[in-house]
Amino acid sequence: MGTKDVVMVIRKPHFTVKLHKTLLEVDLKEGLKKKLEDIVEANPILRESFGLLFQTIIPLDLPLRDIDSVKMDKKQQVKITVPHRRDIIIPLTPAESKRLIEKMNELIPIEKEKVVRELSEAEKAREILEPKIAEAEAEAYRESMRRL
Repeated sequence: MGTKDVVMVIRKPHFTVKLHKTLLEVDLKEGLKKKLEDIVEANPILRESFGLLFQTIIPLDLPLRDIDSVKMDKKQQVKITVPHRRDIIIPLTPAESKRLIEKMNELIPIEKEKVVRELSEAEKAREILEPKIAEAEAEAYRESMRRL
């Protein structure tokens, strides 16, 4: 992620929250958790394998398109709901929480619309290509049968 797409940055003593146009990034600043975070984020295989395990210990980058909802919890902290994962709580002040939630609620629908558009475009491409692929496979089969 480049600095051009950063929408908001909230710096806390032990972590930094960066909201990008397409991603929420929570980075720890120090200690063993920071080292683990760096290792997991640098290795996609580890991230996939241990992401669920580490999510309670290490905040991982989260694509906005994957977020179901974002709201303020009873303690006025940010609560993010993601399917098939534990809810993520980001301990911010009420004012910071409100700002982050408002901005995320603007960006999340845009990202979800992109997903719908991409799926629709992929379906249209499949409908166009599927008959051509079937014909090419049939022709290859006929050609292989002629050689026998």
